[in-house]
Amino acid sequence: MDDKKINKKLLAICIAIPLVVGVISALLTKDSMMIFQTVNKPPLSPPGWLFPLVWTILYILMGVASYLVLTSEGIMEEKSQAISVYFYQLLVNFLWSTWFFNLQWYVFAFFWLILLWVLIFVTLVRFYRISKSAGYLLVPYLLWVTFAGYLNLGIALLN
Repeated sequence: MDDKKINKKLLAICIAIPLVVGVISALLTKDSMMIFQTVNKPPLSPPGWLFPLVWTILYILMGVASYLVLTSEGIMEEKSQAISVYFYQLLVNFLWSTWFFNLQWYVFAFFWLILLWVLIFVTLVRFYRISKSAGYLLVPYLLWVTFAGYLNLGIALLN
């Protein structure tokens, strides 16, 4: 990206949107790490402090990816559809925390996470078609949600 061509205000907005969603989710599930510490967890469960760090990075990557799509030379209808799916997955992501932590609906949350995974995959593919870099930026998110699915299922089975 050339500094002269970067729309810094739009980039900041694109990064802020998923970060704000994450902050609101964290505030609504403020006891989540306490809950996470008390449940039986499957092998390879990371320490609780890692989650906010990873999610912050993922939200920033999502924001940059959405910026790349919005500022690409792509067809407006394709960009609009890609951004729509992006916002749907962001909403599904937001709601997962409530199902899992606040309501402790572990089995429901697992199936909800499968929906999230599908929406992330669709977003990734649509972003990739518009901007390869944007698609690549969502790969860590898809991998992390795959790992989260393992953890969610393990917690559902063990508790």
